[in-house]
Amino acid sequence: MKFTTIFFDLDDTLYPPSTGLWKNIKSRISLYMQERMNIPPNEVDSLREKYFLQYGTTMRGLQAHHNIDTEDFLAFVHDLPLKDYLTPNPILRDVIASLPTRNLIFTNADFNHADRVLNALGLRDLFETIIDVNRIDPYCKPMPESFKIAMQAAGEFDPSKCVMIDDINRTTKAAKAQGLFSILYNETFSEDDADAQLTDWGQLKEILEY
Repeated sequence: MKFTTIFFDLDDTLYPPSTGLWKNIKSRISLYMQERMNIPPNEVDSLREKYFLQYGTTMRGLQAHHNIDTEDFLAFVHDLPLKDYLTPNPILRDVIASLPTRNLIFTNADFNHADRVLNALGLRDLFETIIDVNRIDPYCKPMPESFKIAMQAAGEFDPSKCVMIDDINRTTKAAKAQGLFSILYNETFSEDDADAQLTDWGQLKEILEY
């Protein structure tokens, strides 16, 4: 295998969107904006989405335009009982455990949320490092600078040896533009989105060895 390092996204990648976890995190982002920031309810959803699209995450937009307490924001939006949403996936664990690569989490969430999710999924021991939104501050995926920081954190300076697996096409597009091999974990796919599409974790090793 020509790859040495794989960056895995977290939310809606290591667990399916059908769990509802990310949907409820977005609801808590809206609730935070309404209750903690006093943004009118009829403006919250459009503003949340606007910041997400413009800055990569809603939080980065709130940091740019509002005086928010980042730690308070992250603690609030991720305050959900993960056991109600997540269960271990033995197939996914076997696939990741069989990889000869260094495997890292690269997420726009914070370390605490990523750590909790990985433990709930029974995958924590399979990942060497968690590269979270605080580690890549002031950037976030899909900003080009975020990939450079992630690679530095991984100790890998040749992007052609790196893989990015993510469920959002603008992230895989950005990773591809930076020279990483990008895999879009999504049912919807076009050749502009990524180097490869993944819909079944059982396909991963075949894709990586192609």
